[in-house]
Amino acid sequence: MRSRFEIVRLLMEAKLIAVIRTNRGEQVQPVCEALVAGGITALEITLTTPNAIEAIREARATFGHGAVIGAGTVLTAASTHEVIAAGAEFVVSPITRTEIVEAAHSRERPVMIGAYTPTEMQTAHEAGADFIKLFPADKLGAAYVKSVRGPLPDLRIVPTGGVDLNTMADFLNAGCAALGVGSSLITSEILRTENWTDLRTLAGEFVRVAREAKK
Repeated sequence: MRSRFEIVRLLMEAKLIAVIRTNRGEQVQPVCEALVAGGITALEITLTTPNAIEAIREARATFGHGAVIGAGTVLTAASTHEVIAAGAEFVVSPITRTEIVEAAHSRERPVMIGAYTPTEMQTAHEAGADFIKLFPADKLGAAYVKSVRGPLPDLRIVPTGGVDLNTMADFLNAGCAALGVGSSLITSEILRTENWTDLRTLAGEFVRVAREAKK
């Protein structure tokens, strides 16, 4: 079993965390397959997806050797324990709820909890959050991250919302630890048509842009 700190390292090396939210639970596995084939190695399956717990369990069994499987939209400590029991290796919440940090760490799993303001970010950090999910990030942008990290350089910020091929380099250059990428990667059109080939190709493009930004 990977340690909490090894998972943190893998997420920071991956740079991209694909946020998987589908209307049909049976789409999760082909989405994961296409993303991994495209080079994305961090997959966050949200609890708003139908049958999410079973999808997490199946994804961990199928892709856990080559990818880090996490759970998103986790709102309570009880849900934290449930997703970890199903195989989630990291836990993501859109809200600043510190009990989720305690629950995840009690089971040796890293956690990312949501924040929007510098006060919320520092509160999450002091509670022990391994990462800070800046959400929604689309109205704030990379300049906001750079400004916050000036006085608060220890924050590992992961913006979600507004991260796409045009903005991701700016976010990484502003000092973000990783990027949460959702609908700009797993588009509504791809899900509607189930065009997993296009998803694999698009995932590869995201990986390429992230790699170039890191240089």
